[in-house]
Amino acid sequence: MAGDADATRARLLAAARKEFAAYGIAGARVDRIALESGSNKAQIYHYFGSKDGLFDAVFTSIVGQVVEGVPLDPADLPGYAASLARGNDAFPDVGRLATWHRLERAGSPLVQAAVESNRDKIDQLAAAQAAGLLTDRYPAGTLLALILQIVAVWAEMPDELAAVADVPGADARAALVADAVRALLA
Repeated sequence: MAGDADATRARLLAAARKEFAAYGIAGARVDRIALESGSNKAQIYHYFGSKDGLFDAVFTSIVGQVVEGVPLDPADLPGYAASLARGNDAFPDVGRLATWHRLERAGSPLVQAAVESNRDKIDQLAAAQAAGLLTDRYPAGTLLALILQIVAVWAEMPDELAAVADVPGADARAALVADAVRALLA
């Protein structure tokens, strides 16, 4: 019985991830999520309480995916950034979901998994700075923010710029991200 419930939740989360990435919260339809998951609307509300609750569960799951999939290594921040950039290429829906979250969930309660992950990364960077292993040119929180923005440059590039810019392939983009982080740390 518990296995069935877990399988249903997993199918609902997968279908919702696809729907929310494509349409955001406001444009997503629980009917399409139910149909895609082979479930029904009642189960969405039973497991997640609301469409917003379902989005929050999807967003929390992608935070976990990124945190577990790409751990911070203060000794190799260029490598960390390149790994995140490769993740953006492999899972473009993550960036879209993060954008929808910023647009449609502003002012909502913070996703604690993301807050804790960011706090831990900032603490690791601050410790590396205190030990003289990293530049202290920027406060640890600012350094993390700058690295994450460098990582996001390709994923957030406007179509109008991509149409005229010489956008390199995925491996070259990851290498450029690593180079930019190296320059930031110099």
